Amino acid sequence: MGTTTNINRRDWIRKSVLTAGGAMALPYIGLAETPKAPLTLDVEGNAIYSPFFKEYLPKPEAVLPELAAKLNANENPYGPSPMALEAFKDSASGGNRYAWKELFQLVDKIADFEGVESKNIMMGPGSSDLLEKTAMVLFMNGGNVVSADPAYMSLIRVAESVGASWKPVPLKDDWSHDLKAMEEAIDDQTKLVYICNPNNPTGSLTDHKELVDFCSRVSEKVPVFVDEAYLWFLDEGAKKSMVSLVNEGKDVIIARTFSKIHGMAGLRIGYIVALEETLGRLQKITRGGMGITLPSVYAAMAAMDDTEFIDKSRTLNADCREYVYQSLKKMGITSYVPSSTSFIIFPIEMEGRAFLEQMTKLKVGVRAFQFMDQNWCRVSMGTMDEMKTFTAALNKVLA
Repeated sequence: MGTTTNINRRDWIRKSVLTAGGAMALPYIGLAETPKAPLTLDVEGNAIYSPFFKEYLPKPEAVLPELAAKLNANENPYGPSPMALEAFKDSASGGNRYAWKELFQLVDKIADFEGVESKNIMMGPGSSDLLEKTAMVLFMNGGNVVSADPAYMSLIRVAESVGASWKPVPLKDDWSHDLKAMEEAIDDQTKLVYICNPNNPTGSLTDHKELVDFCSRVSEKVPVFVDEAYLWFLDEGAKKSMVSLVNEGKDVIIARTFSKIHGMAGLRIGYIVALEETLGRLQKITRGGMGITLPSVYAAMAAMDDTEFIDKSRTLNADCREYVYQSLKKMGITSYVPSSTSFIIFPIEMEGRAFLEQMTKLKVGVRAFQFMDQNWCRVSMGTMDEMKTFTAALNKVLA
């Protein structure tokens, strides 16, 4: 009789949490919606991203209740827009067909909107999918990626999983990207610079003019990937984009998504804008549009036309941010990070996992991180009623 290894339930769950196979952990694990690389955990089971940055995770055996306020995934609580829903319903009967012709129509519409040519657009089921595909292709033979720390981890985790190394550069004291230090970190092994602006998980914005100058110069040495998932929460988001650099021939990749301002996170539509040659490298190995359903394509085209819904989402999001700011001030929390996104981070003076557990018991879902030895809560903006549920729970937990 051969040797057997006994694995108890807790060990099995812990092992499953370490990979994308741990489905129970997906809403909570890491800063990638679909983690593909094993996480490095500390002795308490929290995710270590860098010496400066870790995320507190619920205990693997924790029983998670139905949430009264799900504020842990930066989802738009108001969407999809009425026009997008109608388009989805009207086209659902065509779900037995591939969406190639319709996808080309969407690409043309996006290209016109962005002021580029259709050959500069690559579609994907959400922008994270395209971040991950870019990482897989560019880092097949190693190299390193330079980014901020903390940063959105999706591209970085996948790059590491295929053999790359990460060169993290701490954000500046005002939470903007330290562009000078990032440029100095580039070496002959650097294959990509990744910038999330506005940044996730901090919500902070890097100066537009400084970023344009950085991308213009640095992209002459190495491609620069600018993740603009949250840009449309700015009143003049279009004026803050890096897309115009593509028309100048700069090797800049810009990611956009329908998951945030458009409220279509579950319908999975995103795209990147880049030089034709850059997209050619990615499309030799991957097919970004294959994972998009026909009804989602129609929904996206309709969503682009629903400017009333976009404006409403931006306004209601701003109203909720202001409500949270004022609520935090009343609690004596004044060092929150002013946000340009659909979420806010603020410091908490208690251990992160204990904070998560207590908030979850009150049926409020949030995220908890540690940056530079300080614990932080990240709360997404829900409806005003959900934010009032959140602040009521926060008052109880931090009392």
